[in-house]
Amino acid sequence: MFALGMVYCIFDRPLGHSINFFERKFAKKPEIAEANKKVLKDGFNYAVTIHAMPSFRVHTATIEKGTYRNINGNTATAWGLLAAAEKANLPLFLGSYPITPASEILVEIENRRDLGAKAFQAEDEIGGIVTSIGASFAGHLAATSTSGPGLALKSEALGLAVITELPLVVIDVQRGGPSTGLPTKTEQSDLFQALFGRNGESPLPVIAASTPSNCFYYAYEAAKIALEHMTPVLLLTDGFIANGTEPWKIPSMKDMPEIKTQFVGKDEKQYLPYSRDERMVRKWAVPGMKGFEHRIGGLEKMKDTGNVSYIPENHEIMSIEREKKVEYIQEKVPDLKVEGNADADVLVVGWGSTYGHLTTAVREMNNEGKKVAHAHFNYINPLPKNTNEILSKYKEIIVFELNLGQFAKYLRMMHPNNNYEYYDKIQGLPLTVTEIKQKVNQILEEL
Repeated sequence: MFALGMVYCIFDRPLGHSINFFERKFAKKPEIAEANKKVLKDGFNYAVTIHAMPSFRVHTATIEKGTYRNINGNTATAWGLLAAAEKANLPLFLGSYPITPASEILVEIENRRDLGAKAFQAEDEIGGIVTSIGASFAGHLAATSTSGPGLALKSEALGLAVITELPLVVIDVQRGGPSTGLPTKTEQSDLFQALFGRNGESPLPVIAASTPSNCFYYAYEAAKIALEHMTPVLLLTDGFIANGTEPWKIPSMKDMPEIKTQFVGKDEKQYLPYSRDERMVRKWAVPGMKGFEHRIGGLEKMKDTGNVSYIPENHEIMSIEREKKVEYIQEKVPDLKVEGNADADVLVVGWGSTYGHLTTAVREMNNEGKKVAHAHFNYINPLPKNTNEILSKYKEIIVFELNLGQFAKYLRMMHPNNNYEYYDKIQGLPLTVTEIKQKVNQILEEL
């Protein structure tokens, strides 16, 4: 309290907030409230008296009115899943195994039994995901959380979720690799694993959060995509935003987007588990629904009926339909937006947690009279529909990421007719504004 009083003095803030808190907190023990008030004021007066403290004035933030709290990325991710379960009117199940830096998600879901959430700490990573697949089969909003080494172990079961076409949210809080690597350091090097790290043609949507607070919205979005399109979804965060905090406006559930589940109607006469709608989405039937008994599993299924099939042409049809289902999700992906100077020749591109540093660097450079634009990706597979339209407008595209150029190579594969520059950092550390500006200035000078 003495140190807090000094802080109030340094930042020229009134003591009333803490004094009111003491009176509420210790209403039945006024002597404790008075002791805290006295020490708080003593700290404030000490800072005033010694005249050795620097003074700062923090101006009121120009933010939307509402109730705010500090939140880190892992807590926000857990709350996004809880909100999605509430909106979809489904029980939430998280099957997981502790791993740095993702363990807090498991802890936070476990702490929310009061909301009907179920958290299961499995004996290993494989147990975590297969229990979640079982919960999804039983009609839950199911999720599993991990980091890069755990995602490698989950890959076979993730293929099972793809072929059974069950909704599942897989959260990968990335860290330095390979193997055990750098457990406490940040990295973005699981991108290729997320996109391609399964056997066979095994497509699934991949999205990435970019700030601690929007981990809430992208966890919610991952659940919405999984439930509405009957597919596993991979959400990428990383150690930097998982452990980082920022102010977050607590939303109202009535303002959150609707989530439509794909349960088969009880009045339907016939149920074919792999009969699809125009978006290639199959219906969801769970155990206990009389008349809707069916077979799913890891062996290839016959189109419509779900019987085990080794017919070559059928396997090709089912593979194409699973691929098309992910492609149709692009219709719901928001367009890619560009920040910065509208007349720029240079576009700075990033994805995931590099957003804060990139947007700060671009803003500073434009304030210095440079012409630079910034496009940031949260939807990785499928990419936004207007991706190539945006990229083709610029003479130079510089892709900044915390790996050895995985997203730049992915863009080159998907949209090859553009000029991509790489800036890679793989030191277990985030980018800095200074190094971003140095690279962009170098490109501007060459132009």
